[in-house]
Amino acid sequence: MKFMTHVSRDYLIGFALVLLMVAGAMFLHDQEIILPEIAALTAGMWIYHNPRWLHQPYKIFLAPSGTAVIGFLINQLPVNYPIKISLTLVGILVLLRELRSPLAPAFATGLLPIIVNATHWSFIGAIFLFTLILMIGVLRQGHYRRAIASDPIHFQHILGFAAVAIVWIIGVCLAGQPQMAGIPPVLVVFFEVLQRPTYSGKLALKQIAALSGAATIGVVGHLLVTSWLLATLISLPLVLLLLALLNLKLPAAYAFPLLALVLPPTMFIHLPIAATLAASFFLGTVLVYRKITAAMTTSITEEN
Repeated sequence: MKFMTHVSRDYLIGFALVLLMVAGAMFLHDQEIILPEIAALTAGMWIYHNPRWLHQPYKIFLAPSGTAVIGFLINQLPVNYPIKISLTLVGILVLLRELRSPLAPAFATGLLPIIVNATHWSFIGAIFLFTLILMIGVLRQGHYRRAIASDPIHFQHILGFAAVAIVWIIGVCLAGQPQMAGIPPVLVVFFEVLQRPTYSGKLALKQIAALSGAATIGVVGHLLVTSWLLATLISLPLVLLLLALLNLKLPAAYAFPLLALVLPPTMFIHLPIAATLAASFFLGTVLVYRKITAAMTTSITEEN
């Protein structure tokens, strides 16, 4: 009973922080301070207590804030959308490598200013404020003391991420859909999966279903309810229910209801399809790669 009380409290506090952010955006009439990945970070650290994210809590502020600044500055450059996405991904990978941080949601905070075309410094101020609140919350909870040190980001993971991302960006541009070049929650899960020692087809299917389902919930919720706050209040518990049905802990899925609020109209209506295609491509690529390497390892072992 005590455990359930703690879990319920963590969920309520986490959701309250997200709702406070949306309410602040409504009060200030500033859409740029709605930060979808704050929902994912809150779920991962305050609710699921992800040990990889909790280790070195000061980087909870440094990594997402740093990538947000990178994305914000690159968005001011007079270059086209796919190039902005590509440059931002490179900058994010370099920063995470230098910080030795595996905090995958930092990809989302870096890409967001490109996707929503953030131009006001209120975006950066909001990132600083909410990541600082998250860091303080983690320090107060104390779970970081039991979090084991995560492995550093390996160069092959960076190379693999960049290579697959470039193929995807080129593909969507050739298909005439450059707005699909960067879907933050999908890239967050992709980066996490790359660092897993094992990956199964069953888990890949569940993650694809969770990401596409969360995207659909976010879009349908916003279509049915015009109020940002009410749409978020309805959508977040539905994502929680979806993940419970899939028996899956996937913090990135919580970003979709907020992402649906801030996307340009041309991207908004296609979000469920884009999320499904992107998740299938990125996670499917990891699965195929793991299958091939496992087969090659087995073959070499048998020959010896």
